[in-house]
Amino acid sequence: MAAEVSTVADDLVVAHEGTITRTYIDLAPGTTYTLDGVEATTLPRPPGELLCRFATVNDVHFGEEECGRIDDHPMGPILRVPPGTRPYPEVMNAGAIAEISSIDPAVVVVKGDLTAAGRPEEFAAFRGAYGVFGDRLHVVRGNHDAYEGQDEYAGDHLVDLPGVRLLLLDTTIPYQTTGRITGDQIEWVDTHAAESDRPVLVLGHHQNWVSGNRDPGYFGINPHDSEALIAVVARRRQVLGYFAGHTHRNRVRTRPEAPGAVFAEVGCVKDFPGSWAEYRVFEGGILQVHHRISTPEALAWSEQCRHLYRDFGVDYVAYAQASVADRCFPLLPRDTEGAG
Repeated sequence: MAAEVSTVADDLVVAHEGTITRTYIDLAPGTTYTLDGVEATTLPRPPGELLCRFATVNDVHFGEEECGRIDDHPMGPILRVPPGTRPYPEVMNAGAIAEISSIDPAVVVVKGDLTAAGRPEEFAAFRGAYGVFGDRLHVVRGNHDAYEGQDEYAGDHLVDLPGVRLLLLDTTIPYQTTGRITGDQIEWVDTHAAESDRPVLVLGHHQNWVSGNRDPGYFGINPHDSEALIAVVARRRQVLGYFAGHTHRNRVRTRPEAPGAVFAEVGCVKDFPGSWAEYRVFEGGILQVHHRISTPEALAWSEQCRHLYRDFGVDYVAYAQASVADRCFPLLPRDTEGAG
């Protein structure tokens, strides 16, 4: 297997060749390197001092026992761990927590799907794992957490950090898979963005509709509500983007009326490639740095998950991992040419 570049930052490149991790540190920003035969370009470093770092995860799915199952379809592959083996959500989340802890984040944001089915023991397992972050932990729920009307982690949250304001949206519709943003939530985002003295990132579980068929049953946030959020982003240039999970993929999309802003999705923790995101907040911009969970146990599991949904005709590597530019990118002030 050829080595794949998993991470680029302003000073770091990480590549994976199967379960082998190759890490290159102390690199120069905005520079192209050939590293053991792999070419990679580090991110440009935004101007000014590094003010803080924070981390996000999503789709952690405590309690899940079958990976790759879609409803009652028998197609797969559907992966399970052997009886008596540590559940794979625990393996993947333990790896993510260890790596996130190593950067000493100002906060850790969990963007929904904490559980497989919202059972009490699954929420307890989530709290037992991520509780290590204490008051630094901020959580919004996902569809898997509310299929029976559960309300744990319901509601929106504002988090101010040095150099950035985070607006966390609860996009869940209890009993349903799809998402929404209410009029009150749109007003809440608009008000807190307008009042902010620093850049704003909006985060939630469901991805924003950006283009294509205006199906009201769209898998993410319905087109009407999505366009209301896009309108806020268009007029509030403090907002650098909206960041979601739900789709288990890494992807960046844009809208012409909101130049410089991104509508991004980050891959799931629980399977391939096994993702968490670091945000490096500088005085003059922010970097999103995608990390592939690289503990030996996590890599052993995520490598097995490369061919999920193959029976449905899906290339899961291309879908979930996507390009480096979909995973690692700068978020610059929107008045700056080329921002985002």
